[in-house]
Amino acid sequence: MISRILHSNDFAADAARAILDHARKAIAERGLFRLGLTGGRSPRAIHAALIAQAAGLPWAKVQLTFGDERCVAPDHEDSNYRVAKETLIDPSGIPAGNVFRMRGEIDPETAAREYEDMLRAFAGRLGEPRYAHDLLLLGLGEDGHTASLFPGSPALDETTREVLPVIGPKPPPQRLSMTFPLINAAHHVLFLVPQADKRAIAEAAVAGDQRYPASRVHGQECTTWLLGP
Repeated sequence: MISRILHSNDFAADAARAILDHARKAIAERGLFRLGLTGGRSPRAIHAALIAQAAGLPWAKVQLTFGDERCVAPDHEDSNYRVAKETLIDPSGIPAGNVFRMRGEIDPETAAREYEDMLRAFAGRLGEPRYAHDLLLLGLGEDGHTASLFPGSPALDETTREVLPVIGPKPPPQRLSMTFPLINAAHHVLFLVPQADKRAIAEAAVAGDQRYPASRVHGQECTTWLLGP
């Protein structure tokens, strides 16, 4: 497993190019690109760059999942799905059946198991032991968390479940998150860290500093950290 750090002076454009490189390669080799999205506000610019650069990309062969979700309605301002819908799903025309949404508006445990079951069913049809993203996008928090896996969370030590209800330190606290067994099944992981003040945390995580949950992420083929200027 390879880990590498890349630096960017044009973050959104460089992130979009990296995603599209993976997309075209996966579609050429397997006929489908399975992309896991990261949440928050920062992906907006990356999604816009993706749409701008994706000339000729067959969006019907792109499948989207979410690394985590806030337990809110899908049209709530804090919903990761809402951001993705407004900035990527609707502009690209990805078919609704290709978008695997975490249902943050229902009981968290029910939503977590429903998402696990959906991904496992799809993986089973492909003969996979676990759903394997072609590319999983992740962010990095000031405390070194990724997805909604925060320092001290019991979910950090989960070895069987692939999606869990979790509690975060910032509102809205109730969330759903992929766990490391599912995250680390991805062929490639791309950490998106545009903020300069997180560079030291990113470098410590790459070095294996166990204080930071992000240090436990290891894509099957490669983990890339894209850092801003």
